[in-house]
Formats: sequence, C-alpha cells, structure tokens
Amino acid sequence: MRAIEKRLDQFCRDHPRFGIPNLMNILVIGTVIVFLLDRFSGYRASYLLSFSASAIFHGQIWRLVSFVFVPLGSDILTVALSLYFYWWIGSSLEREWGTARFSLFYLLGVVFNIVFGLIAGYTSVTYLNLSMFFAFAVLYPDMRVLLFFFIPIKIKWLALADALLFVLAFLSSLIRLDIVGAFLPLVSILNFFLFFWSDMMDVLQYRRQRYQHQHSKQTVNFKKATKQAQQQKGYIHKCAVCGKTDTDFPDMEFRYCSKCNGYYCYCMEHINNHVHIE
Repeated sequence: MRAIEKRLDQFCRDHPRFGIPNLMNILVIGTVIVFLLDRFSGYRASYLLSFSASAIFHGQIWRLVSFVFVPLGSDILTVALSLYFYWWIGSSLEREWGTARFSLFYLLGVVFNIVFGLIAGYTSVTYLNLSMFFAFAVLYPDMRVLLFFFIPIKIKWLALADALLFVLAFLSSLIRLDIVGAFLPLVSILNFFLFFWSDMMDVLQYRRQRYQHQHSKQTVNFKKATKQAQQQKGYIHKCAVCGKTDTDFPDMEFRYCSKCNGYYCYCMEHINNHVHIE
C-alpha cells in the first residue's frame, strides 16, 4: 500500500496539470440540474442517469459517468445542505492538495465504484462522498462545525461517529447475507486508504509505542515510586548513592540512569560515578 501511495504522489508531482479545476463546482451544478429535472419529470431524469449494469451492457454507456450527478435524496433542504457540505469539503481538499491530487482522488473513487457496479449490478456515490469527508477529517481534525446549526463539534468526532455507523452498516449487511451491500462501502472508500495508508499506519504505530511505554515495567515503577515519595517523604528525586533529595538540595539536578535495571535516580555527582544496578 505504501508503494502505491508513493506512486500516486509521484504521478501528481509529475503531472501538475492533470485533473479538472473546480471539480466540485461541476459536480454540484450537474446535481442541481438533475434535481430540477426530477421535479418536473417525476424523477425520470435520475432513472435514466443512475448506475445500472444491465442498462450499460445494453449500450447506455453514459450511465458510467452520469450516476455521479444523481442527487442523494428528494427533499430540497436535505439535498441543498448535503451539496453545500460536500462542495465545501471538496473545494477545501482541492486548495490543500492541488487540482491534480484531488482530481485523482475523486477519479479513483469513481473508477472503483464503476468496477464494483459492473460486477454487482449497481453502485452509488454515497460512500464516495464519505471518503472525501474522512480525508478532510484527517487534514483538519480540530476544525469546528455547527452540528444542527448550533452545537459546535470538532470534525474528528463527526468522522469517528461516521466511521462507527459505517462499521455497523457493514456488519448489518453481513448478518443479512447482503454481500453486495456490505462491500459497496469498502470499495467506495478504497481511494481514502490508498491516499492515507501511511498516515494511518504512523498513527497506529505511535499509539502502540505510547501504550507500551505507559505500561512498561520501568514506567509503572517510576510512577509508583514518585507517588510514594510525594506522599511519604515530601520529595520527588533522591540519589540512590548518597541519598540527597531535591527537597534538601533544591538547586541540585537529578538524572535517571538508562543503564540501570529500573528507575534509579542519581545526583549530578553520581550520575556518571556509580555501579549500575542489574
């Protein structure tokens, strides 16, 4: 995965003019047009433009592209809010990444959906838009938005909530033996994994190392010794050789020896002049 991610980055650097500038503007305008056509045609437009493998195999190849413009919903307020939200996210990603990287990110998502749709019979851009949201949350985790227009919440918490719902939907589909419904979300966010695999692995490695450090024998002993010292002796550091403490000698520096087996503290006179404890 890391090798693929590096090749994608290299492609974007080598082809800076690749892609469609202001791609989200085109997607939003196209979706609005289809929504308006639906209102006057009894949703005939969405029917003719949505993804259908059987229709594509019978010559309606425009569905390979037009399905990305089919609105997700029929309520005007819901559609308007979702379009604005994803336009804001997509435009922010394009400004951060550049046109080439963002276009490649979205294009790969579309390609993955098309391949899956041709095999399974149908597909949707619902989870493709969710992949953009996950990407935005990785780049701007602490940005605040107003949930329900008045509750300030960080993007990362919304992303975690969406990820939980994503997992629940996946498990629910598996329980119902709906294999297509279970794997459509996974396929739709493959582009996210391709572009953020290194970041996710780095976070997992950092958290694993931090957990190991916090629960290591030396750290536990150090915390225990520090707590006992504060409660009983009134000092934090005490030289294991001469017994000097930071209470008796507040200007003295104390260090811990990395070669001793355990957290043993020494004053500056003995940090380099003591027998290491095995």
